[in-house]
Parts: sequence; C-alpha cells; structure tokens
Amino acid sequence: KQWYQRRVAITAGIAILVPGTISITNEAGDVAKYFVSSGTATIHPDSSVQILAEEICAVADIDDGAVRAGLEAAQGKLSSASSEADKAAAQIEIEVYQSMISAA
Repeated sequence: KQWYQRRVAITAGIAILVPGTISITNEAGDVAKYFVSSGTATIHPDSSVQILAEEICAVADIDDGAVRAGLEAAQGKLSSASSEADKAAAQIEIEVYQSMISAA
C-alpha cells in the first residue's frame, strides 16, 4: 500500500472539554495554564479558538486542601447516594476533583 500525505484546510470545529488543564499561549509566547471543569472549544478557520467553560481557574489558584476536602465530601455523597441520578452527580464531582488534584 502506498500512503499519501495531503494538506487539509482548517475548518471550523467543536471539541468537548473534559475536566483538565488547558494551556493558552499569548502573542508574546507566554503560556498560562488553566483548569476547566467542562465545556466546549470552537476552532475557527483562522485558527483562533473560543473556549466556553462551565468553571475555569488558573492552575496556580487551586487550593490543594480545599480540593481534597471536596473530593472526600463527593466520595461521601457517592457512598450514601440512593438514586442513579445522585450517584452520577457524585461521580462527576469525584472526577472533577481528581482532575484538579492532577492539575495542581
């Protein structure tokens, strides 16, 4: 088989953001890191990106003690949840807190 390489024009696109870190580089080349809980990123044809996040904070502003306390509380919610909806909500909280710990 022969593999071909071709150039693809950038077209607008949408990406789903999961809990984690995004890095933003400004025109001077400085990089700022942020934690997002969830959201979307829209990639425009001119390569600019628009980020819509449910919650966002600078990674440097993450309080490790508060995040660990939140994780513990969310784990308690999961163990005491009686409905599937409550279990799902608690699991989402746990995933966000775990991602924050990884980001910090």
